[in-house]
Amino acid sequence: MLLKTIVEKKHYLFAESAKDWRDSIYMGCKPLEADGTIDPVYADEIIACVEEHGAYIVIIPGICIPHSMEGAKGVNKTAIGFMKIEEPVSFDDSDPEKTATVFFTLAAADHDAHIANMQQLFQMLENDSLLEELFDVKSPEGLLELDEKYS
Repeated sequence: MLLKTIVEKKHYLFAESAKDWRDSIYMGCKPLEADGTIDPVYADEIIACVEEHGAYIVIIPGICIPHSMEGAKGVNKTAIGFMKIEEPVSFDDSDPEKTATVFFTLAAADHDAHIANMQQLFQMLENDSLLEELFDVKSPEGLLELDEKYS
């Protein structure tokens, strides 16, 4: 369900690589900027949080959930964006587990809708088989196939 919504809203990006972790945040925000869900300043808000609090957004090796604090500047709607890059990006050069290729960028303007999105996201991330397949997905069609397979 969540992956289908991401594809329907065109909130996805597939890329070869990012220059660094900051670039990966900017890249992952672009699909959400395209329809006004967020403003460009939101990527700066996320980067500031990582600079202040560390690589907390890499929740497990390979999976990153870029987000900022509640009430962050630049959030107009509630949504989750998806980005897959082929080359891992490091958020902490001293910790090899703080790299990511799969990104779910969070934007929260409505608390209840955000909680519902988070529940769907964490249900997906608890499914080891789905998680493994997310690391290999290469297209929006692939996301739709996973959505159908695991819904």
